Amino acid sequence: MVSSTWCVNLAIVEMLEFHDVKKSFGNVDALKQVSFSVPTGAMFGLLGPNGAGKTTLIRIITNIIAADQGTITCQGKSLADLGKQFIGYMPEEKGMYKKMKVGEHLVYLGQLKGLSKKEVKERIAFWFDRLKITDWWDKKIQDLSKGMQQKVQFIATVLHQPGLLILDEPFSGLDPINTEVIKEQIFYLNQQGTTILFSTHRMEQVEEICENVVLIDRGSVLVNDGVDRLKDTYKKGIYDLSYSGSALPKSDLYEVLMESENNIRIKKHESVSTNEILKFALESRLSVNGFKEILPSLNEIFIDLVNKNEHA
Repeated sequence: MVSSTWCVNLAIVEMLEFHDVKKSFGNVDALKQVSFSVPTGAMFGLLGPNGAGKTTLIRIITNIIAADQGTITCQGKSLADLGKQFIGYMPEEKGMYKKMKVGEHLVYLGQLKGLSKKEVKERIAFWFDRLKITDWWDKKIQDLSKGMQQKVQFIATVLHQPGLLILDEPFSGLDPINTEVIKEQIFYLNQQGTTILFSTHRMEQVEEICENVVLIDRGSVLVNDGVDRLKDTYKKGIYDLSYSGSALPKSDLYEVLMESENNIRIKKHESVSTNEILKFALESRLSVNGFKEILPSLNEIFIDLVNKNEHA
């Protein structure tokens, strides 16, 4: 799906770089000196609460609107210099011609992206096969469920083999089975060299899919880091300890958060080491069967950071 020449180019520079990007609408500052970069070939999460500036940023990337100040480069080029085949964008709100048949709809959209009729039909056949919808050609868009329309929209977004794929809530309306089908295609495209910019409110999906994330709130970047590093940075010293024997005695080394038979969840005090807790447990004549640190979920980190920013 991706040419070898394209793969060579992917290794040269960052896919997207934002430097002090600003955008205002009247007296409202939608983006305030936003700076971050999206690595080439990454699965990258664009996160933020409603009104954070995510949609404004996506519209700037896709040349729907222009930034007031700052610079954005894509593979070292300005956005204005990109060809129409470089970016694929699937918005949350679908814009499809409901009375058209699936096949003719996709042929039309593919030709708008510069593909010949022969090319676009070959690529439609490829994606119909991957998504197991080979009998959909003559179905009308209006007769499809929301989830089925989502599959058609996905195909329309990737037909021209974009190097940068922007997905806004790509699993909206999909049942768990079809969510896995689309997820599999996203991973496939990324393995072929496509950079994925993924925007969603579903933090568990971000944890599963993305390697790096940027969190924007009220037009500013709160954090830009790898998912694993974020979890390590914002861990709270919470551990699950499973044991055999009598209950773990109370101690000023930790706070008990939850306790059940032969298992306890504790939060160690900041100055206390894990070795001290293990030593205390062993000296209490417990047989320790497991001791595991509980890292915060991305959802917990997201909520904490946004709440702190709102009260700053």
